Amino acid sequence: MTIGEEAAFAELVQRQSGFVFRVAYAVLLNRADAEDAVQETFLKLYRNGGWHNMENERAFLARAAWRVAVDRRPRRPEAVSFDDDSERDFTGEAPSSDPGPEQTLLLSDQNARIHAMIDALPEELRLPLVLSAGDELNSREIGRVLGIPEGTVRTRLRRARELLRHKLDAREGSHHRGTQVGNLQVKEAPYA
Repeated sequence: MTIGEEAAFAELVQRQSGFVFRVAYAVLLNRADAEDAVQETFLKLYRNGGWHNMENERAFLARAAWRVAVDRRPRRPEAVSFDDDSERDFTGEAPSSDPGPEQTLLLSDQNARIHAMIDALPEELRLPLVLSAGDELNSREIGRVLGIPEGTVRTRLRRARELLRHKLDAREGSHHRGTQVGNLQVKEAPYA
């Protein structure tokens, strides 16, 4: 590999590592395992030169990361608990530049609950939601990554968002507040 190719690959890793992490985390639900999957994904691409032939960079990387993460997933699924956040880092950013300590604590707690709810979704709903978060991939690209029709992706995204809104509404006790929070959080990238 030439110096120019190595620089181009390093730029790819720097530009897309956060995205690849979010894909891996959506499958593995564990920060350390997702980080390992990111490294393995880029290492495989580097070794086999597959990154040279990417037509759609994000879709290609999402599919590669998804495959690596699925291969690394434990054979027996573990139950996701809303109370055990030890494996996750759920610190939230406050929307204002000068939040008070109380506001920061409330937002952090709220983000942790939303992330736990997303993590608790069935995999068939969680994966499309995470892949679409923050307009990372569109329905067609997600369908290619997961090997399902585009219409199925849209249905699963709608079901995942509805389920989250219902859970938020029930938890918050107010339809208006839950929907507002749901739209704000679900539209943003859930795993930064």
